[in-house]
Amino acid sequence: MDAKEKAKMEAENMEKEVEKWKVKKLIKNLQSARGNGTSMITLMLTPKDQIALMTKKLNEEHGTAQNIKSHVNKLSVLSAITSVLQRLKAYNRVPANGLIIYSGTVIMDDNKEKKITMDIEPFKPVSRTLYMCDNKFHTDALSEMLESDDKFGFIVMDGNGALFGTLSGNTKEVLHKFSVELPKKHGRGGQSAMRFARLRLEKRHNYVRKVAELATQNFITQDRPNVSGLVLAGSAEFKNDLASSDLFDCRLVPIIMKVVDVAYGGENGFNQAVELSADCLAGVRFITEKKLINKYFDEISKDTNLYCFGTGDTLKCLEMGAVEKLIVWEELDTLRLVGRNPNTGDEFVHFVTPKQAEDRKHYVDPESGAALEVETQQVIEWFAEGYKKFGCSLEFITNKSPEGSQFVKGFGGIGGLLRYPVDLVQLQELEEGNVPGGDIAIADDDDFDEDDFM
Repeated sequence: MDAKEKAKMEAENMEKEVEKWKVKKLIKNLQSARGNGTSMITLMLTPKDQIALMTKKLNEEHGTAQNIKSHVNKLSVLSAITSVLQRLKAYNRVPANGLIIYSGTVIMDDNKEKKITMDIEPFKPVSRTLYMCDNKFHTDALSEMLESDDKFGFIVMDGNGALFGTLSGNTKEVLHKFSVELPKKHGRGGQSAMRFARLRLEKRHNYVRKVAELATQNFITQDRPNVSGLVLAGSAEFKNDLASSDLFDCRLVPIIMKVVDVAYGGENGFNQAVELSADCLAGVRFITEKKLINKYFDEISKDTNLYCFGTGDTLKCLEMGAVEKLIVWEELDTLRLVGRNPNTGDEFVHFVTPKQAEDRKHYVDPESGAALEVETQQVIEWFAEGYKKFGCSLEFITNKSPEGSQFVKGFGGIGGLLRYPVDLVQLQELEEGNVPGGDIAIADDDDFDEDDFM
């Protein structure tokens, strides 16, 4: 695989991660929404469904809703159904991955009602059709899309045969299996012990060779592994012989994640192997996260100036185009306030914590005292929408691994790996505390408390 294909694959994976983060944020907002009665509609269509049939069903539901006794609830349900019908009119056919529509009247924190209608074209196919009226939105289908689509390979081999399978999310698939008859340790007589032992070892060797060849056929595509990891399982020493054999493809050796002992062969052994390796499979994302953060910490320990951390320094490096990988905690709550003076048209941008956002000074022009028109946006949303403009990749991390937790607590949950060294201390002295461009401001150091990010 050449550098161009590798870069393309990395870009596609990064786009997927950004999409997953957006879906995760959407799920969080939808799950917290509540309404009165059964006025909140969840509609899911699979790629094979027809718009006309669902429209007919909704019209029937609209007629049935006329019989709801509660006047307030009846009006809310009718309004939601009408909104869903209007959204369906915008589609001639169901999109390639299906369609999800949420519509209903939501009760806000101040007990005011707000009508919400949104249509979503998911990044993974919708697996089932659903129409549900409830006091909440149903987000199970969206949650399923966040499940890892990494594929893991399994080789289960014992004295009776071998099985090759894959696991992706909750889906298991048997790729190939075969049985074998191997001689036992003792013969029936009439053969010399040495000759019998030689024939036995030869057949065992041929068995291992066949398994190794089939492993290459099933788990190697275009000269590279087609699975994220490989688990070897069995009830005898065959799995260890395979792992240490020169016959086993050297491209598969680095992705062996675990070797487990199982009591059975075949599909029962496959199921048991999945259970025994669950902890290993769940940690794949954490391993990737750990490698990224450890590389970041290495740059800091070597003092290479190929790193930045904190909101202020990271934004400076982004403006310079120096950031190669932008690393952000997926729950970072820093806000981006864009203020506009309606009298002069001047714009001001501030990056603040939620606590600092309560300060009135961010909403008033310091010179004229005029009230500013302020738009508030989470900085992580701003990064997700515009990271490509800075020519960098975007990496989301959690605080569930020790390294991720250290990054969040010690560095504020935001930082980056740089393309070239940048001496931020010297840059700060040269700029006398001003951020490039002059119209972007970070909260004063006195107010910018690291604990505000926790």
